Amino acid sequence: MLRRPAETWLNMLLVLVCVFTPANLFAQEPIYSYRVVNRYPHDSKAFTQGLVFHEGYLYEGTGLYGESSLRQVRLEDGVVLRQVNLAHRFFGEGVTILNDSVLQLTWKEGLAFVYDLANFQEIGQFSYQGEGWGITTDGEHLIMSDGSHTLTYLDAASYEPLKTVAVHGKEGPIYLLNELEYVQGEIFANVWFDHRICRIDPLTGQVLGWIDLSDLYAEEKAVNEAADVLNGIAYDQKDDRLFVTGKFWSYMYEICLEN
Repeated sequence: MLRRPAETWLNMLLVLVCVFTPANLFAQEPIYSYRVVNRYPHDSKAFTQGLVFHEGYLYEGTGLYGESSLRQVRLEDGVVLRQVNLAHRFFGEGVTILNDSVLQLTWKEGLAFVYDLANFQEIGQFSYQGEGWGITTDGEHLIMSDGSHTLTYLDAASYEPLKTVAVHGKEGPIYLLNELEYVQGEIFANVWFDHRICRIDPLTGQVLGWIDLSDLYAEEKAVNEAADVLNGIAYDQKDDRLFVTGKFWSYMYEICLEN
């Protein structure tokens, strides 16, 4: 996961070595293409870390120390309707919605915030071991990523870990799992520094396929030089719409998958 706008060359080299392993570079699973259905404005200053769609609105978590926030965003024009800022010592990460609450992870602080969906008032917190990257829900459990190749299931009431699932493709484990979204019985996951979305069986961790968004990243980069990595997946279950964006991207893209 991109943590700061700039990384040292050493850290970057280590990341690239991890990402471009055969498991990621030579995936044998199906590769899905896409077409862009709509483009919507997106705050190009938002370091997008988490994204979810709920009842007509986007809920977005942003990162960076001193700039992290939780936002309710109007899809059509990208206007931020409501926002709560995290204290400067927190680096905001993934977000999800369950039981009329919005949950937001933090990166290294081991603490998640729980907000009332109706008014963004903080109503609770819970702690966890390791780093927080992405979070989603299957409607019953919370499912977290921590930058490794494992997903952790949490009890939705106590927030206690229940089990872990290792994500693996035909060539081996898939590391650097990032922002998550539960889509029609699958988990869609961004992979840090990969312009593809990994489609995962939530029960077995088996990779079901990849969505190649390399061209979309190039399209965004052509109009926005500051655009950083792909990060942010949201699914509108009611109308079967899939939205993607990235860190500092100027657009939110609605895409339709194709074989």
